[in-house]
Amino acid sequence: MHHISRVLGSILRHDAKLNTAKLALLRSLNDVVLAYAGIELHGKGVVVPLRILAEFWVAYYWAFMDEERPIFQGPRARRSGKVWNDFAFREELTALKQYWLTTPFGSRRPSDGFVVVAEMKASRATEIYPSDFISLYRRVIKRIVGVIKYPIQYAGPSNQYYSVFSRPASASTWTNAVWLPTTVPVEQCLLLSNELWQGFKDLSLWIEALCIHEWSLFTERIRDERGASVSRGEVYTLLTERPDNRRPLTWERNQIDILLMEGRQFSCPWTGKRLKIGSYDLDHIIPVSIYPINELWNLVPADPYFNSHRKRARLPNTKMLERARPAFSSTYVNYRNSQVLSRVFNQDTFLRSGLDQNTEEDVIALAVTNIVAAVADSRNVAQF
Repeated sequence: MHHISRVLGSILRHDAKLNTAKLALLRSLNDVVLAYAGIELHGKGVVVPLRILAEFWVAYYWAFMDEERPIFQGPRARRSGKVWNDFAFREELTALKQYWLTTPFGSRRPSDGFVVVAEMKASRATEIYPSDFISLYRRVIKRIVGVIKYPIQYAGPSNQYYSVFSRPASASTWTNAVWLPTTVPVEQCLLLSNELWQGFKDLSLWIEALCIHEWSLFTERIRDERGASVSRGEVYTLLTERPDNRRPLTWERNQIDILLMEGRQFSCPWTGKRLKIGSYDLDHIIPVSIYPINELWNLVPADPYFNSHRKRARLPNTKMLERARPAFSSTYVNYRNSQVLSRVFNQDTFLRSGLDQNTEEDVIALAVTNIVAAVADSRNVAQF
């Protein structure tokens, strides 16, 4: 573990950096390990699509993309009389941000990049958002994938290529490794060794803090055409703001109300209280402020008083998680008894854990408790 911390710490502190790409790479790998903490590896390496890393880059760089007040993330080269952008994806990501402001959930909050990514990963995205918005989002992802290859190549000693991370290749290159859910055989991926994966998992809190610290210092040193810069404190605030729960869950609540009217029983996983129509909250097991996941496995009916006065934006501790697991399982059984919710639940579960529609609900509930426990271990957040 000391070797891994030394390698990653050296990249963050001492590697030569023309821009913030190496910082974004390590932060996104760290977040991927956290997001898929429930995956069973059995000692194998992990195939990580560059597409998934790019989704995190959308969230990180969102706050720096603004037509009126761009915050540059590296020097801008002048070639053939033209000033080039710091990143090849700035133009497209700025356009996506402007388009987002016209959508129902759009706002100017720095953390809206996390909201956009969560919305685009949702099962019902194509039913909610215009096709040209989705197309623009996909173009942004494709453009970022092209950029991510460079910090992968240059991370580590300056006279060596691919000294820390392997050269990206199609997923089909690696048959004796664990593929993340939704990985497509032909897409470009990075093979993360089991040692590195475990290193990110064990050092997650430290890596996150050091990434943000170094990112703030780097950005503060950049000057725009007028010689102005942004303070490290402002950059830190932009990088650490978390999204709010502005997405209305009326569609999900309506489907649960139908199940209740049909005689299905729901109990609060935290108090055991039996719930009725109009007397429950739809609770995020992992709060949006910690990790913006609107996937159905992360949404459970709960006692409204306990949810608003005790749980709030906190994570359940180990004892509470174990006690809640049977309620998670019975809730998931109910979801699968809805023709509408079943499809969404199965898709969302596979997206996060790779468990298919034939997986028993208690197995899914166990996977969920493992994910929640991993998030709690990796982030310094309050528990109940």
